[in-house]
Amino acid sequence: MSTKGFLAAACFALAVPSLASAQGAAGGPKPLSPRDTTRATVGSAHLLVDYGRPSKRGREIFGGLVPYDQVWRTGANSATTFVTDKSLAIGGTTVPAGTYTLYSVPSQSGWKLVINKQTKQWGTEYHQDQDLARVPMTTTAVSPPVEQFTIKIVPQGQGGALELVWDTTQASVPLTVQ
Repeated sequence: MSTKGFLAAACFALAVPSLASAQGAAGGPKPLSPRDTTRATVGSAHLLVDYGRPSKRGREIFGGLVPYDQVWRTGANSATTFVTDKSLAIGGTTVPAGTYTLYSVPSQSGWKLVINKQTKQWGTEYHQDQDLARVPMTTTAVSPPVEQFTIKIVPQGQGGALELVWDTTQASVPLTVQ
């Protein structure tokens, strides 16, 4: 299957459950945590992330709404999906081409990105025995606070970074094509 076909199939598979779960008909109330998709090309790899985007809405996020030292669904509602058409090294860990679920473990002493092999589940349905890897992330403070949770894929030369940004925290991990 071509890269274009691979990503089109992945997007369709992701869009169908997202559309089915949208609240109300056209013109109805907007969901509090809408779905979003980010795509990027890093080196020769085509990457896609589909995730729910919760908002801060005046709440304490890390250490409050999202407890420290516990697995977090890394978004809202359905699990966050990560698709790559090439093998990657994420934080030094080999991730074969395929579809995965991303979780994270926020901590005051350092974050971890959890790359999980189970897919198409609700975000709170986490099974540690399906983990491919837990990869350390680098955190930095951001100002002003970011209202809506955002996942970015940032190409940088032949590699790049995956960034999670919300409230006053950015967590990132490097990735390269293998």
